[in-house]
Amino acid sequence: MSVSMDLREVVGSQVCGNGVWHTELLPATNDGHGGVIVEMKEHMDSETFVIVLRASMLQWKQQGKKGVWIKLPIGLVHLVETTVKEGFRYHHAEPSYLMLVSWIPNTPNNIPANVTHRVRVGAIILNDKREVLTVQEKSGRFRGTGIWKIPTGVVDELFYTQGEDIFMGAIREVREETGVDTEFAEVLGFSQSHKTFFEKSDLFFLCMLRPLSFDIQKQELEIEAVQWMPFEEYAAQPFAQKHELFKYINELCLAKVDRDYAGFSPRPTLSMFSDQPSYLYLNNKDLDKSSSANNSCINVKLG
Repeated sequence: MSVSMDLREVVGSQVCGNGVWHTELLPATNDGHGGVIVEMKEHMDSETFVIVLRASMLQWKQQGKKGVWIKLPIGLVHLVETTVKEGFRYHHAEPSYLMLVSWIPNTPNNIPANVTHRVRVGAIILNDKREVLTVQEKSGRFRGTGIWKIPTGVVDELFYTQGEDIFMGAIREVREETGVDTEFAEVLGFSQSHKTFFEKSDLFFLCMLRPLSFDIQKQELEIEAVQWMPFEEYAAQPFAQKHELFKYINELCLAKVDRDYAGFSPRPTLSMFSDQPSYLYLNNKDLDKSSSANNSCINVKLG
């Protein structure tokens, strides 16, 4: 692609015979916010890369672009230093790539910060005998304490390459740790804490699940023991009595079982922001009551 003559100041003095500089620009797509995203895939040596990057930045500046994102896979790690020296900074890293970013205009930088949260789930599963499915862990803060706790885990953002929803993560974690199959019922509550994992905040969703099987097959890697435990015995553990979060977990469980507490169930939705379906967690019980009442009022007025 041809770029203006002031590229000579940016990439050097090599000019074609007709006095116009010709160089390839980095492959880029618009990010929807006035910027561009460059996803590097083909090998390129550092010397060539810096020439093409400078030419591309000049072009994007002339086009009025704002943020420039450059995604470098592990195989192109040799380009990181060059990119940083051209004014880019780290934005985030994943197992297979590093994302760098630069803000072109002389205006306040409004590039969003890296994702700040991880999502965890805890699963309460009660059988007909009023026994709760509990585990003892081989690692972490509960290792060797003798404490029986509910299955917990982190929602897997890479699950099936599409990401994992809260209810899917809860079902998977229970199956992986205990071998018990379940179906999701509700989110009973959630909590937020900060600076808990590599400076990231933590969202913890307490979920109620219904057992579909009862035979236990514990995960050898992470789990020391699994058992169906009478709820009263589980709730009476000194640890559960001492710590406020665990006391609330017990109270929510009893409220759901004994006092018709209504939690939040997933309802599939479509969004203008993505082609993939997502889930809205809401109080289905009261929503359905409200909808029925509204429909009744409408029918009465029409009648």
